[in-house]
Amino acid sequence: MVTLLLMSYKGFAVLKHLIEKRQSAIIDSVIIGEDKAVQNDYSDAIAKLCTDNNLKFFNRKDIYTITSPYCFVISWRWMIQADHAEIIVLHDSLLPKYRGFAPLVNQLIQGEKEIGVTAIQASDEYDKGPMLLQKSAPVQYPLKIKEAIEIASGLYIQIAEDFFQMLLDNTKFTYTDQNEAQATYSLWRDDEDYKIDWSQDAASIVRFIDAVGYPYMGASAFLGHEKIRIEDAEEYRDVTIVNRDAGKIIFMEDGKPIVVCGSGLIKLKEARYDNSQISIFPLQKFRIRFK
Repeated sequence: MVTLLLMSYKGFAVLKHLIEKRQSAIIDSVIIGEDKAVQNDYSDAIAKLCTDNNLKFFNRKDIYTITSPYCFVISWRWMIQADHAEIIVLHDSLLPKYRGFAPLVNQLIQGEKEIGVTAIQASDEYDKGPMLLQKSAPVQYPLKIKEAIEIASGLYIQIAEDFFQMLLDNTKFTYTDQNEAQATYSLWRDDEDYKIDWSQDAASIVRFIDAVGYPYMGASAFLGHEKIRIEDAEEYRDVTIVNRDAGKIIFMEDGKPIVVCGSGLIKLKEARYDNSQISIFPLQKFRIRFK
């Protein structure tokens, strides 16, 4: 029997697939986590799936005891009290690269051409455990984080299906140690990390905007004294600027501003004031600097 510890759309997608594939018979219980930093953490949807399919479930903050011999963990960020269980953790990267936090977001910001998911045995040091399964998929840009999550969720489903089949077939697990020489780390992100650095090149800024958009808070900048969230932008043909000053508007097109970057230009397509959620368009002034 397996205890699932689930959070996010990825956890929801995996549970839904296991139910549809009739692999849920060996699920002992589901522990559901919540994430207030995203617009939809899917905790209610996971709970409804459990209710509709007669699966025992608990909220992370409930009192419960894990007694099953295996734990299968998705998007979890808390300590797991399961001394006698073999704990399999899924991580959003092709380990040993991008150990740590927000690996999928950081992979998109870096413009990686391939994203992946790795199933590892839990270890005392985060994301260092031996690897059980690994899946990858090529990606192309522009790519928004919502689309990347859907791609990654497909990889989660593949790993979950393989893992559950191994259990059903009583297959012995074979682990592979990570290559420490290839290890890289991905730091946690907070509100400071949503700020756009206009001194960067246009392609990097567009990737950043796409990588921290829905379901996350969205790339931020200041328009005067008000914080805004930029939800959509695209690269724009560059021109020669003798006094390039990143963040200033250089053109207006269809009521949308073209903004100077460290190199290149971008066109802002969707943006809103952070407090009111109202669109910043149409802008009332042309002589504006985004900070």
